[in-house]
Amino acid sequence: MQKPHIGMIGLGVMGANLARNIENKGYACAVYNRTYSVTERFMAENQGKNFHPASSMEEFVSLMERPRQIFIMVKAGKPVDSVLEHLLEIVDQGDVIIDAGNSHYSDTERREALAKSKGIYFLGTGVSGGEEGALHGPSIMPGGSKEAWEIVKEVLQKIAAKYEGEPCVDYIGPGGSGHFVKMVHNGIEYGDMQLIAEAYQILREGKGLSNEQLSEVFSEWNQGELKSYLIEITAKIFTVKDQSSGDYLVDKILDRAGQKGTGRWTAESAISLGVPIPTLAAAVDARVLSSLKDERVAASKVLKGQVLSELNNIECSVKDVRDALYAAKIICYAQGMDLLRRASNEWNWNLNLSSIASLWRAGCIIRAAFLDQIREAFAGEELPANMMLAGNLCETLQSKIPALRKVSVKATLAGIPALAFSSAVGYYDSYRLERLPQNLTQAQRDFFGAHTYERVDKQGVFHTEWE
Repeated sequence: MQKPHIGMIGLGVMGANLARNIENKGYACAVYNRTYSVTERFMAENQGKNFHPASSMEEFVSLMERPRQIFIMVKAGKPVDSVLEHLLEIVDQGDVIIDAGNSHYSDTERREALAKSKGIYFLGTGVSGGEEGALHGPSIMPGGSKEAWEIVKEVLQKIAAKYEGEPCVDYIGPGGSGHFVKMVHNGIEYGDMQLIAEAYQILREGKGLSNEQLSEVFSEWNQGELKSYLIEITAKIFTVKDQSSGDYLVDKILDRAGQKGTGRWTAESAISLGVPIPTLAAAVDARVLSSLKDERVAASKVLKGQVLSELNNIECSVKDVRDALYAAKIICYAQGMDLLRRASNEWNWNLNLSSIASLWRAGCIIRAAFLDQIREAFAGEELPANMMLAGNLCETLQSKIPALRKVSVKATLAGIPALAFSSAVGYYDSYRLERLPQNLTQAQRDFFGAHTYERVDKQGVFHTEWE
C-alpha cells in the first residue's frame, strides 16, 4: 500500500473533520492524537477509510512519504509549540508543517522563522467554517512560505469550500499574515454577531415580536441584501423548541457569551497599529459585559431605566432595523478591511484585499452576499482609502445611514443597549467630518504636559503658556 504524504495531528472535532475532508477527496491520511484512545475511537468511527493511525509522533512521521504535508490542529499556544518542537526533530528538510488552528500571528512569525532555520517549511493557516466547514469545505487562509504554498496548494484547493466552482483558498502572504487575516475575520464575525444580537433585542423588546415573528423576519431578510450565513442560522434558531420544557430554546439560554480570544486579539492589534475599529471592539466589550451576569442582576434593581417589557412600541419599523443593520454591517466590514490594509502596509505583506474577500464568500462564518461587492471594491488599480468610499457600497451606505441614526437613537431613548449600532454611526460621522474636536484635546495636552500642537493657519509646532 502506498504511504500517505498527508497527516493530521490532533483529532478533536475540527481536526477529525478536516482529516475526513482530506480523505474524502481521495488522499490517504496519517492520523495521530496525543491520547491514543482518541485515535482508536476515530479509527473505529471511520472503518474502511484510507486512514493510517499512529501511536507516537515518530511512528506518525514514519508512515508518511516525502515531502510530508503535516497539519497541526491542536489548542493555540504552548500545545502548538510542543508539537512543532517535537516535529522539527524528526521530520526531513523540505517537509511542510501547517498550523491550521487559531494561533496568534506573532507566534506564527516566530514558528516560521524557527522552522526555516532547520530547512522545514511552515504555513500559519487560518481555517474558518466550524466543524461543518472543516468536513465539507472551509475557507482557508494560508500564510508563510510561498514555496510551501506551492507544495500544499493542490490538497488545500480540493478540500476548500467552492464559490461558483472557485476554491475559497489562496496564498495570503508571508510570515503570520494568514493567521492575521483569520483573526480579523473573527473580529468581523464578533461585530456582525453583536449587530444581529442588538437588532434581535430591539425587535423583541422594542417591537414586541414573538420568536415565530422573528424567524419570519430574519428569513425574509435572508432573501435580500442581508443574505448571509449568520442571518440564515439566526432565523432557524428562533424555531427550535427545548425538548424538556417545550418552550423556545433561545429563551432558556443564559445571556452570558463566551469568547476564545480572537476578537480581543483583533482589538489589541488594532490599538497597537493605531487603527480605529470601534464596532469590532464594541462587540468584544458586549461579550465582557454579558459575562458580568451577577453584577447586572444586582444593578438592575438599583440603576434606573426604561422597563423593557413595557415598551413594545419603539418608534422605528422593522424595515428601519433591517436598513440600520445593513448600514452597520458595511461599516463593520469596512473597519476590518482597513485593519488588514494598514497591517499589510506596516509589515510589507502585500495583501490582496479583493482576493481575501473572495475567500470569505463560502465556507466561513461571515460569508455574505455583499462580499461580492467588497471583492469588486478592492479589485481595481486605485484602491479606496476606506471601503465606505467604494462605489455602490458608498451609495448603499449613505441611503441607509438615516435608518442607522434613527434606530441607534430610539434604542438609546428606550434604554436598549446598542453598543455596536452606536459605534458604527459614530465611526461613520468621525470619518466623514472635516473637523473633529481634537483641537481641544491637543490644547489640553499642551496645557498639562507641554506636548505642543499644530495650527491650521501656520506651519510648525507650537507651545503656549496657558496660565
